[in-house]
Amino acid sequence: MPPVIEVKHLTKEYNLGTITSAKDTLRHTLARLSGKKTWSRKNFKALDDINFTIEQGEVVGIIGHNGAGKSTLLKHLANITKPTRGDIIVNGSIAPLIEVGAGVSPELTGRENIFLNGAILGIPKKVIQGKIDEIIDFSELEQFIDTPVKRYSSGMTVKLGFSIATSMDADILIIDEVLAVGDLAFQRKCFDRMEELIQRQGRTVLLVSHNLRQVARMCSRVIMLDHGKVVQDGDPDTTCNAFYEYNNQKILANNKKNASNQQQGSGLIQLEKIETIQINGNPTNFIQSCDPLIVRMVIVVNQKIEDPEFVLGTHTTDFVYLTANSTDTFDEWPKTLLPGRHEITCQWVHFPLKAGPYAIRLSIFNCHRGVLFSAENLALFTINEENISKQPPLRLLNIDCKWQLSEYDSNEIT
Repeated sequence: MPPVIEVKHLTKEYNLGTITSAKDTLRHTLARLSGKKTWSRKNFKALDDINFTIEQGEVVGIIGHNGAGKSTLLKHLANITKPTRGDIIVNGSIAPLIEVGAGVSPELTGRENIFLNGAILGIPKKVIQGKIDEIIDFSELEQFIDTPVKRYSSGMTVKLGFSIATSMDADILIIDEVLAVGDLAFQRKCFDRMEELIQRQGRTVLLVSHNLRQVARMCSRVIMLDHGKVVQDGDPDTTCNAFYEYNNQKILANNKKNASNQQQGSGLIQLEKIETIQINGNPTNFIQSCDPLIVRMVIVVNQKIEDPEFVLGTHTTDFVYLTANSTDTFDEWPKTLLPGRHEITCQWVHFPLKAGPYAIRLSIFNCHRGVLFSAENLALFTINEENISKQPPLRLLNIDCKWQLSEYDSNEIT
């Protein structure tokens, strides 16, 4: 059975810049015709010699930084734009939901747009009529379904577009970032609808999202783009971790450039240095999962501070807060912080996070002066899993457990 999608040497180029006036256009043309040297606009490759195939029933996530070529790729797959070079072979019908409002006519009502989109996909009118109540009900727009879409909010528009695209019986569903739009309850409905399409109906789905946890959960395969090229194509956990690490390095570089802008507070305390270290005290950016995590910092206190509270925590590079520990729970913590330079060490004896990049955050409080210092992304470190037995990919923690199998006694009193 042939692949549902074949992409062969796909390249898309754009000319950068524009000719500013008719006079410039005439001058440029005359110079070129007379053989004189003239300027030319530079070419930009949004997609650069991309090759891959997608099989029936695959759920493929496409990730990458802004401008990596994700949306451009989807528009080619949906036949919205044509490539400069290369071929795309699609074996089946496509329901694209490329961006908010794409494929939805603002002058038509919501009901009319349902019939229009079905007709574009080649679905008979009778079939659409049989689905229209389901589509309206899912979109939660019954009150506004006969109102022109131009009067909808962006959230209402994407609700309608998502409901149409996922209700039509297209072979391939293409979704670009729209699962992040709308209220939380509707997002939950979108996730449930997507899982139904994937698990029960076996649809082929292409999903672009900056929410890597969403991608890792829903996709069976992830393609990572960088400057128009495929730099990684494989299982979701490995590919998403590679993208986390890529962003980790960018964050680290930005932190070095903007170190003075990270620290917020009263100015009574400055953070001179913060780093993760090994047991022997040597700095390190790599920690084994379930091994100790030790953070060492050097602070400069400019004025005597009574009752200081330090809160040290960790977070993911997309700011999911993981841990937070306060000195208020430590009986031996001093009640007074004197002026001068101080070194502080905090150790998590058992740090069970799964492999990936993480960061340190620090806040310093005082009951009289409030927040003295607060900052995130202070020290970035990476967790490895060389000593951990193979575990399922969809997890955040590595926590040991014991399994037991026994005969179930239904008469046993519990």
